[in-house]
Amino acid sequence: MDNAKSYTVEEAMRKLESYCAYQERCHYEVNQKLRQMNMIPIAIDTIISHLIEHNFLNEERFAKSFTRGKFKIKKWGKNRILRELKYRQISRFNIQTALKEISDDEYYETFNALAEKKAAQVTEKNPFKKKKKIADYLLYRGWESHLVYEKVNELIS
Repeated sequence: MDNAKSYTVEEAMRKLESYCAYQERCHYEVNQKLRQMNMIPIAIDTIISHLIEHNFLNEERFAKSFTRGKFKIKKWGKNRILRELKYRQISRFNIQTALKEISDDEYYETFNALAEKKAAQVTEKNPFKKKKKIADYLLYRGWESHLVYEKVNELIS
């Protein structure tokens, strides 16, 4: 038996309320946190219901906030955002709703700026290696492959 602190349902509830109030969380993260706290399944269900009921936990709000943040701050493309939301077990409906938070104009502007900035940073002389470096970078960030290859060919001809 490990000597982890044990929590009453009430203590765990308060702790998770501040955990959720600090930053948007999804059900998956809250569930993981409660498991780490060694809570039993019935207590986990009770606490999650309480958090949803009191609006500390809202999957749609989380998905929208996550999408906006990763796009604006980390400059992730839709594929990476989609993959990360799926990993967090967000429903398809909430993922679709969240992706609508990004306007097409802003999406393409960000993509072009990011691609041009990366192209300027890559010092590789060989045009094929340069293209590969830029493409790999953009694909890792989750930008759609057709956009990436089109842009790379446009930048390095």
